Amino acid sequence: MPAHSISSSADNILQCLSSALNRRDGFFEPRHDTAFRLFSGFYEGYPDLVIDLYGRTLVIYDNSENPSSYNPHIQNVYKFYFEQLSWLRAVILKAHKSANPDSRRGIFLYGDSFDRHITENHVRYSIDLLLNQDASFYLDTRNLRIWAKNNLRGMSVLNTFSYTGSLGVAARAGNSRKVVHLDRYRKFLDIARTSYVLNGFPVKKSDFITGDFWRVTSQLRHSRELFDCVIVDPPVYAQSNTGIVDLVSESSRVINKVRPIVGHDGYLVVVNNALFLSGADFMQALTDLCASGYMQFETAIPVPEDIAVTAQGRTQAAPVDPAPFNHSTKIAILRVQRKDGHRA
Repeated sequence: MPAHSISSSADNILQCLSSALNRRDGFFEPRHDTAFRLFSGFYEGYPDLVIDLYGRTLVIYDNSENPSSYNPHIQNVYKFYFEQLSWLRAVILKAHKSANPDSRRGIFLYGDSFDRHITENHVRYSIDLLLNQDASFYLDTRNLRIWAKNNLRGMSVLNTFSYTGSLGVAARAGNSRKVVHLDRYRKFLDIARTSYVLNGFPVKKSDFITGDFWRVTSQLRHSRELFDCVIVDPPVYAQSNTGIVDLVSESSRVINKVRPIVGHDGYLVVVNNALFLSGADFMQALTDLCASGYMQFETAIPVPEDIAVTAQGRTQAAPVDPAPFNHSTKIAILRVQRKDGHRA
């Protein structure tokens, strides 16, 4: 949104924030230790603004082209929330397009410490709100965590592109037999380990693998190790010496890489959050992969309404139609059959 239109809409943004807050009344709970989106600006009238709540910490994401022109209004934004949510302990601002890496990771507008964990669906998750330009915990996959907790009991799970491990932690909370987390960066997996400690789960070194996705999955394939469920939630684009992730133009590449390590009748969980890949194009890619008959599309997992926003609350449509999914974060559950019939 241009700076001049921002400066002329102070009253309008407060009205948008108020309407969005009313729509989320049912998300609040007495202990104030959960996490959800308070304002999804693109859908709710202010495209450059996203506001999340992590426990008692407010996180404001400024996605404008020129963050400095936005700052005077940020003061009004967080003052509005202080009036409505008097129990807030801290406010963090993340300026997504700032030239300053510290500003991208986040600076305190109020307070000097943030919540270190949140609770979701009776599971505790460690967070580090200044770890990255995101907040170390993806709210849009909440329903997938619920699915993992409810459906993976007794199964072995490989959580690739694990990041801070929330999907695998949810599976472990649902009594999965074994969960292996894979990520390139140890500091992310350290947060997953802390989540295990918070929930009283045993921490085994072999369950947390720091390594390259392409190399490690090749090793697993060559060793003929199989899993009942493999989760792939990669970044939109990433490149290493061993492979490229490109969820817009080659969304099938990652799926084909892990498919051989899924046991017979096992799950392959795919998350594609490419904003400019339509739901129809993603479904076509999945349909093509399933054409052999050895993989079937089972179901889609919707993104929660605080993120996706219901039609009644939307002021504009997504830049690319995500249908049949309800959001640009497209989550599919696939079922894999093997010619050899081998199970994990």
